[in-house]
Amino acid sequence: MINFFKKLLPNSFKERIFDLVNYLQIAIINLFKHSSILSSLYYLFFSRMFDREHKAFLQSKIAYRKYFLNAGVSSPILRRNIHRLEKGLIMRPRKDLFGEKYIIETVDIYNHAVESGKLNRNEKKWAEDVLNQFFKIVKDSKIISQARDLFEKSINTSQDNLKFVPYSFDKLPKTNIDYYDLNKLFLKRRSVRWYTSQEVPIELLNKAVDIASSAPSACNRQPYSFYVSKTKEMAVDIAKLAGGTNGWAENIPCTIVVVGDLSAYSSEKDRHIIYIDSSLAAMQLLLTLETLGLSSCMINWADQESAEIKMSKLLDLKPYQRPIMLISVGYANPNGGIPYSQKKKSENLIKQV
Repeated sequence: MINFFKKLLPNSFKERIFDLVNYLQIAIINLFKHSSILSSLYYLFFSRMFDREHKAFLQSKIAYRKYFLNAGVSSPILRRNIHRLEKGLIMRPRKDLFGEKYIIETVDIYNHAVESGKLNRNEKKWAEDVLNQFFKIVKDSKIISQARDLFEKSINTSQDNLKFVPYSFDKLPKTNIDYYDLNKLFLKRRSVRWYTSQEVPIELLNKAVDIASSAPSACNRQPYSFYVSKTKEMAVDIAKLAGGTNGWAENIPCTIVVVGDLSAYSSEKDRHIIYIDSSLAAMQLLLTLETLGLSSCMINWADQESAEIKMSKLLDLKPYQRPIMLISVGYANPNGGIPYSQKKKSENLIKQV
């Protein structure tokens, strides 16, 4: 009905209405922009764009608390605390006593995770090895002694000689890749939108994700997952939910959705980390795909409520899981076009301070 009346109105009248609405919007924003309280009131009364983010983080706080008793396959609290212990172990000079504030919590979560039998074996080994090393070198105290007793009740030391503990820089693997080789890889990695019909093997995607997960992550929580389409039909359906895919979505053989998990955090100050950590891992994923002969294209995911709802239903996401970006993957069509996409150089990007 609204569209019907819009057609009846002359363009000049519609332009005047648009200008008036735009003027009122700017006036209201200028009025509310001067303080945090007024800004919050603006988004309470004039825009509801952040409603879902607020709801998602409140839901994440509840989910975060559940990790204390039910770690599942992975626990962001355990991962964070083990990484904190690692940083204490490599500190120079290293303190004789550290970790007292969270060591009881860490051992409790570890014990619950071991008892559940669900914890990923590599995560379990990492936690066990680091805790073992920590208790060997840390100075004793009432809290440390209590934590050690709790840990030793459930410990089942692996006979594996490989230890998942901190190591020195000189133990890192050597590589023959130089600046120019790396530059070639970066130049080879372009946004490819045209693919052959060849299916993308899941084995190659597994290999790519295994390397992508080595990307840096705040406190090593890695608050993301990669949702991979099983069929071309699903790949197309997912890609069509994003903007900017009209005209080429139908030829995508595989679509990956990078999904962030807010339940890895208890504080609102950390709510943006899912976007940072996911992006770091996604870039490594794209580069790894290139080495495996696969091309890709980042697909922007705008914060649009209708699309978010459809994506959440399609992927069966929890309320605290947020789609970060989409990635199309496939074997490049040799005749497919690629935008030149001129890139900024250092003189435009570096600001010396």
